[in-house]
Amino acid sequence: MPRKKAADRVGPVKTRSRSGCKECRASRVRCDTQKPICTRCRERGLVCSTQLVLKWESEFVSRGLAFGRAGVWSKSGSQSKASPPSSSLLDDDQEWCDIPFIESWGFVNSGVSTFEQPDQVNVACDELNAVVVRDKGKERLAVRSNWPALVDISEYGLILQQLPQPMASLPLFPHVAGQNQGHLFEYYLQQVCPRTTASSKLSSPFASIILPFCLSASPILFKSIQALGACHWSRFDPTYGVIGLHLKSEALRGLRHRLATEGTLSCSADPEVLAIMMMLCLYEIVDNCDERWTIHLKGAKDLIRLRRQQTMLSKSRGVQDPITTFAELFFAFQDVMGRTACGEEVLFGSDYWQENERNIDLWMGCSPELVSILSSITELSRTRRQLTSDSARAAFSLRSASLGQKLENLVQEIDGDDDDDPTLQTAAELKRLAAVLYLHCALYGASPSTPLVVKYVRKVLRLVSDLLDSGSPVSMTWPVFVAAVELDPLHDEVWSDGETVVYGRPLVLRALAAMAESSVSNVARTRAVIVKVWQARDSDMLKGSSVDSLDHATSCNDWEWYVAPISTAMSLA
Repeated sequence: MPRKKAADRVGPVKTRSRSGCKECRASRVRCDTQKPICTRCRERGLVCSTQLVLKWESEFVSRGLAFGRAGVWSKSGSQSKASPPSSSLLDDDQEWCDIPFIESWGFVNSGVSTFEQPDQVNVACDELNAVVVRDKGKERLAVRSNWPALVDISEYGLILQQLPQPMASLPLFPHVAGQNQGHLFEYYLQQVCPRTTASSKLSSPFASIILPFCLSASPILFKSIQALGACHWSRFDPTYGVIGLHLKSEALRGLRHRLATEGTLSCSADPEVLAIMMMLCLYEIVDNCDERWTIHLKGAKDLIRLRRQQTMLSKSRGVQDPITTFAELFFAFQDVMGRTACGEEVLFGSDYWQENERNIDLWMGCSPELVSILSSITELSRTRRQLTSDSARAAFSLRSASLGQKLENLVQEIDGDDDDDPTLQTAAELKRLAAVLYLHCALYGASPSTPLVVKYVRKVLRLVSDLLDSGSPVSMTWPVFVAAVELDPLHDEVWSDGETVVYGRPLVLRALAAMAESSVSNVARTRAVIVKVWQARDSDMLKGSSVDSLDHATSCNDWEWYVAPISTAMSLA
């Protein structure tokens, strides 16, 4: 019997159900859509699933196929007027965007603790693995050609001959036993020291000052230096973490024995004690950057205070030895830069800095005068909410204006004949711009939306970008931190060069990734705090709350609200 035409049929046309199961649709039969299993699937013992399958029109068009039933056929057999566009027309009408290259450091992770503990920093979410590429297959790390001047090991042949013999057997870690740790001292020379200065011409004081002193040093100092080298190496090869921990324990045991047997008064006069504490302090900064590095800081402060008291009593005005001078500079700079973030009381006050000394220090990457101004800004910010009279507020305003004027007029210079060192000069200017930004946030209550803050954030990040392009991401931890925590979440575009648009947060993450491989600071902790500030700002923006509406004369300003509570014990030197 011939099949009836569509025009001769009586009653509704039976079509396939739009909500039919996958098995019936695949077999092109009508599904009765019974739940939880249709009749056909129940009779045949099939798995009845109504899972939706997403189909994209662009995919069908690119293959020259029709999307669904549109424009292909109908029940009456008539062809649709519309026909799928050809590939040539598709290429002319559509504009394809470039797929960006995504690095691992570009992801900002959030965990449950991000919301359950909004006031605590979880370094595990932004651990070093996110920014450092570990390669266990490399025996040595290659120093880039544009890094600071390396150390000629031949000049210190006598030092290398005095290195300790192979380590004693370790019962807990037998696989480490019998290794000669002399290569850790070489790693300190060739890898750690160049990462401590922004200069492209001069050797780091960690080499030029510390190594000559090692000619007469005890094994404790050697072990502390080797421990620092192993700890830094463990960033790229985790197997050195155990070796560094063992060497640190031995150096710490020797230091405690000296303090207990000789006494603090005698040890305060020995520069080797400060050198050992300096290496152990750097170890803790590189390792976890928690409260432990501040223990060495406070201990060094007590020894330095005792030594200065003895010097004043004896009225000896002799020239101070280079080790003691550098150690005082190291601990004082660590203290000042770290406390700019948390706003706590500074341990090493202004008496450690010469206000008129504008020569750039190789390790600090800026002048002592700039550090003196930063110390004064932090101390002044602590008194802001304690002003009770109009005269006190007027004195505060005058002092703030004076510090701002000093920063604007500060010209930092390079001492000696090597005044043509653009990298060191750029690093110093970077810190000066960040200091202006910090002053307005800490003393004037400026926030990311303040026009002056936007201006200086762009200036800082522009120099950061230049240093990254030149391959010298050293001595810029503090400027990157200051600019990153003051980025405006509503306007992340910092500048545009023709067709290229540069955004603040990706640039900061890129800089942190480069610094993790090219510096001795703890980038994991710095990154975690920066990300926490970003998350807090984004959350408040969605809630509609703003710190700008507060009275900053009597309440927390933007820096005290977002940055200070989560920045305790940070090392930003």
